[in-house]
Order: sequence, then structure tokens, then C-alpha cells
Amino acid sequence: MPMVQDLQFDHLGLVVKSLAKGRKVLSSMLGVTCWTQEFRDPVNGVLLQFCRDPAGVCYELLEPLDEASPVYPALTGGKAILNHVAYRVEDISAQGERLRGAGCAPTSAPKPAVAYGGRPVQFFVSPLRFVIELIEAPMHEHIYLPNS
Repeated sequence: MPMVQDLQFDHLGLVVKSLAKGRKVLSSMLGVTCWTQEFRDPVNGVLLQFCRDPAGVCYELLEPLDEASPVYPALTGGKAILNHVAYRVEDISAQGERLRGAGCAPTSAPKPAVAYGGRPVQFFVSPLRFVIELIEAPMHEHIYLPNS
């Protein structure tokens, strides 16, 4: 069984009505100045962008592409705006089995993610009712744009 130490924190996912508004609020509220490019991910139903605050915490802003997006209900219901905690892993299958053994339920099968070069991601609902994302990209580093 894979060890918990194999989990590497990657980001906190936030659902926003628009990336532009999310950038404006995080910039003024937390002093965020480091941003990646925007990624359009039709497989996962989102337009997304990563940022890093001065403390080094990485956030992923998620704008639903349409009403069929899995994050769209967060906007309409005003719940799960702080949508998920994401970890990079070496082996998504092994870590997924470990989470299942701890009582977590997958929301779907692994899917390729544009922001991670097509590497698979998978989401799980924990027994504490928060969502964990596993990303099979242990060495991935977000590339922040110069002068962002």
C-alpha cells in the first residue's frame, strides 16, 4: 500500500464565476502577483488558471465552461467554492486504492488534464465531505508568467 508521504501538496481549487474576477480578488485580498497561463480543459469542463500567494500557497481558479461543468453547481448553490485539495502522486491507481481503503469515494474514473500535459487526475469525496484531487504528475511544476 502506498505511503501518505508519497502525497505532494499541489494546490487548493477555488470555483469562480470568472477567472478575471478571481484574479482581481486574490490579487487585492492576498497580494497574489504570480499567475500561470489560462488553460481551457473541455474534458473536465473548466477554464482554469493557477496562482501563488506571497506565502507560497498555490491556488487553482476554476471557471465552469458551461452548465454541464462538474463545478457549475458550486456557483449556483454557493457551496463547495473552496472545491478541493490537490496532491501530486507517483501512482494514481495505488493512491486511489489507499483513499478507497480510508473510506473515500471516487467521483469518476481518472481523466486527462490539460494543465498537467494530459496526465491523469481523479477526484475523491472524503468521509469528512471534502474533495481530494490526485494528479499523476509527481515532478510537475507550475510555470508562472514573467511580470504577472
